[in-house]
Amino acid sequence: MSAAREPARIQQPAGLPAAPRIAIWDLAFRPFFLLASAFAALSIAVWALQFAGWLGMPYLSGPMWHAHEMLFGFVLAVMVGFLLTAGRNWSNQPTPTGIPLAALAALWIAARVLVLTQFGVAAALANTAFPLAAALALAVPLMAGGNRRNYFFVGLLVLLAGAVAIVHLNQLGVLQLPGFVGIQIGLDIVLFLMAVVAGRVVPMFTNNGIAGAAAGRRHGLERLALGALLALLLADALQWRGPLFAMLLLLAAVAHLARWWLWQPWKTAGTPLVWVLHVAYAWIPVHLVLRAGVDLGHVPPSAATHALTVGAIGSLVIGMMTRIARGHTARPLVAGRTEVASYTLVLLAGLVRVFVPLVAPATTVGAVLISAALWSAGFGLYAVTYWPVLTRPRLDGKPG
Repeated sequence: MSAAREPARIQQPAGLPAAPRIAIWDLAFRPFFLLASAFAALSIAVWALQFAGWLGMPYLSGPMWHAHEMLFGFVLAVMVGFLLTAGRNWSNQPTPTGIPLAALAALWIAARVLVLTQFGVAAALANTAFPLAAALALAVPLMAGGNRRNYFFVGLLVLLAGAVAIVHLNQLGVLQLPGFVGIQIGLDIVLFLMAVVAGRVVPMFTNNGIAGAAAGRRHGLERLALGALLALLLADALQWRGPLFAMLLLLAAVAHLARWWLWQPWKTAGTPLVWVLHVAYAWIPVHLVLRAGVDLGHVPPSAATHALTVGAIGSLVIGMMTRIARGHTARPLVAGRTEVASYTLVLLAGLVRVFVPLVAPATTVGAVLISAALWSAGFGLYAVTYWPVLTRPRLDGKPG
């Protein structure tokens, strides 16, 4: 890893304690995990009140923008924080810190604000520019370090920029496409990225954290599981539907269930920092089965979508944000009661949001409110608890 310059030490007058340094711009996970967790807690709480009809002035103009903000706001912020942090390790090259990192965070904030205004073109530009700027910020160190293995992450960020552009161009009347096609393509890209990252880290974390776990991988199964998700992305881009599409979804579900089973999830119960990742991944085959049910006319689309967003993404994000924040600030890789409470709240949010309306459709509004309260509590707890972790220097005094 390339050496980073230590910050200059300012001499304090005798008898006065040194002022704590604000370290939030030291590495990308710090601002983006804090922004994402606070945004997840606040925006879902307000959206749920709007959904229930309890909000006098609408927060967002409809479900499309709720989906937009959670995908291209919350999820993309976490992705950028993760990729620019991991990119430094992958390439042994510096990634944005200081003013460049603050500018990237400011662009994300501007995109969130502009969506709430009547300036549709400006909102489109800001929301498209953010993933493109992040792609450039990741591409520079990867290319400088010759880390070709991870170039495709740059491509995924560019594809997400294309997906968000489709949403905005469609809303501006420039394109005439089915309403949620850009959202669905974006979700497929995130699903593929999740599967890639989880395939790398979950078996490793399981084996490192649990003696005798022996979590394994099979080359052929890996190719099938990831290839099926790429085929799903292509099918959604082409708007391909029908029995063959449902068969693709079921094949993908079986492949990912088998992949997850090889990681031996039943051995993780005593290690929350690991079991939360296994729980998150288990939602992926659930999502794929429910999407097959949607295509066959047996399941409402919202159940499948929220199995991915609230279930898989929510659980994986809360688990990875905890682990990365603790690891990169030199804290023990152990989840305490607060972390377990966050994991449990987000998991319950997914279960309530997906399955209660499936079993009792008449309770949908109540289920949404309860799920939103659980989700907001889980991510709000993370934001409050990890504020000092993310804004203070590493415990060992090293940069980062």
